[in-house]
Amino acid sequence: MRSLRFALLATALAASTAFASPTDPKSGVEYVTLAQPQPVQTTGKKVEVIEFFMYHCPHCNALEPSLEQWVKKQGGNIQFKRIHLPATGPNDPEAHLYLTLEAMGKAEEFQPKVFKAWHVDHLRLNTDAAIIDWVAKNGIDRAKFLDMWNSFGVMTKLHRLPQITTDYKVEGVPTIIIDGKYQTAPSIVYNSVKAASEPVLFQATLQVMDALVAKVAKSK
Repeated sequence: MRSLRFALLATALAASTAFASPTDPKSGVEYVTLAQPQPVQTTGKKVEVIEFFMYHCPHCNALEPSLEQWVKKQGGNIQFKRIHLPATGPNDPEAHLYLTLEAMGKAEEFQPKVFKAWHVDHLRLNTDAAIIDWVAKNGIDRAKFLDMWNSFGVMTKLHRLPQITTDYKVEGVPTIIIDGKYQTAPSIVYNSVKAASEPVLFQATLQVMDALVAKVAKSK
């Protein structure tokens, strides 16, 4: 359930051939409107976009290149941030890694490196020891990393993640939240477009995101 629920969709994705472009997505079909919208932190007329992800999720890894292109295309229209879903609870090592890199200003630089470590090099960066050892071998000073890893700010954010995940009603990844109130994901969009492949499904999801960003921008 935590990894997009694609285990149940894989067979259907392979067999399906129908695809309808979601140019006019509807609530309850291609996206969900949260009953309790969450506060947003944006500047000017930018639209907040949050990706809930996990480093070890193969679908997050597969989506990453297209998502990066989408963020660049949106440019100043959006304020993009990531939240690592705490799969194992309030002390999740992977989420801890992301928050530490973020606090050090290195999250985006290391995003592709961590994905590569997991999905190309097949390293299991799911324990504190494995993560700290890997970071030290990849250009970050061990002492500085540990100082931030153990800092009050990072630990506070880490322990708040389960509640944040609950507040946004996130049950799997990758999941996208737009303007604190619209939730979409490949697993949601699939129910409408019946995409024939994962790349096509991702493209449909990005189209839904385009429409939702435009929808929010018009109301600002």
